Amino acid sequence: MADASKRTASDEAARDAKRSKTAGDDASGRKLRIAVVCSSNQNRSMEAHRFLAKEGFKVQSFGSGQHVKIPGESIDKPNKWEFGKDTYDEMFKQLESANKDLYQKNGMLTMLERNRNIKLKPERFQDCKDEFDVIVTCEGRVYDQVLQDLEEREQESCEPVHVCNVEIKDNHMEAVTGALKIVELCEQLEKVEDLENDIEEALEKFDKKNKQEVLHSVSYY
Repeated sequence: MADASKRTASDEAARDAKRSKTAGDDASGRKLRIAVVCSSNQNRSMEAHRFLAKEGFKVQSFGSGQHVKIPGESIDKPNKWEFGKDTYDEMFKQLESANKDLYQKNGMLTMLERNRNIKLKPERFQDCKDEFDVIVTCEGRVYDQVLQDLEEREQESCEPVHVCNVEIKDNHMEAVTGALKIVELCEQLEKVEDLENDIEEALEKFDKKNKQEVLHSVSYY
């Protein structure tokens, strides 16, 4: 029974990874190209990435900080890696080797296990040249960083991109709750016929239902 349970869990993880990686190619008729951004592309953006991919959205996830950071063995010494270089699998093995009990207890190994089944490594938003219809950030500081980066880019296509911030505390429980809110927001935006003219109304409805204000700005590629 134990072996069967492990196989079932492994099969489900593989299916989740496959759904996520192919979401952009076969997105069940989804029209919006969505990016989700937190600071390190580890917790909040990856949980939202997982939920959105399961719902068939064309989604990519990113961080916006200088480095990938997650808690270490002390508050003043976080684990730190380079965006686009170190893989989630390498991070998992490093923490497992350093202090398996600690990182299993604080959820870091579970988080990295999820992440490595979604994509290869953390990506930095500022290094991405892809264009999106909607960018959802998970923190006010990240929202500002994304807007600053978009403003500093050379405008080429003049295509609009809507940047929305859904504030989410950076812990495992809030990441799940926040991911569900992001899915709900994206579902509402998918239903809007004219995103340019009707997005404010959709955001207002979301705000009232969730009692949470969503920051919104329009930028251009």
